[in-house]
Amino acid sequence: MRARTRRLYTFGIAALLLAAAAALAFFALRENANLFYTPEILAEKGTPVHGKEVKVGGWVEPGSLTYSEDGATMIFTVIDNSPNTITVSYTGIAPDLFREGQGVVATGTFQTDGSFTARQILAKHDENYQPRELKPLEAAG
Repeated sequence: MRARTRRLYTFGIAALLLAAAAALAFFALRENANLFYTPEILAEKGTPVHGKEVKVGGWVEPGSLTYSEDGATMIFTVIDNSPNTITVSYTGIAPDLFREGQGVVATGTFQTDGSFTARQILAKHDENYQPRELKPLEAAG
């Protein structure tokens, strides 16, 4: 076999392996890309399929946080910079940073009636976050 033919075969095999690796990476990342829906996106595209686990995100609307009679389930509204909202119900212990007016990402499913039931809540903080333990003590009066 001539050197030129051997190089051509080597290049062809390398290109085939590179294309296979790129296709494998593309399909793996496409399955695991979990971007969250905002109220505006949901209003434009509609709610996802019932039972499919998705993430919704935005800010917790001030004054919208309520608790069920037994106190185990909290219900709040997620807003963004649009007139649309998402009502979320969550049963469990909320993260320490969770509060009204703060950013939130909730993982869960949409029900047939359009309500969102969260399985997990992640509270987001701004770039100025500092843990309570590290905050400087206020000067005593």
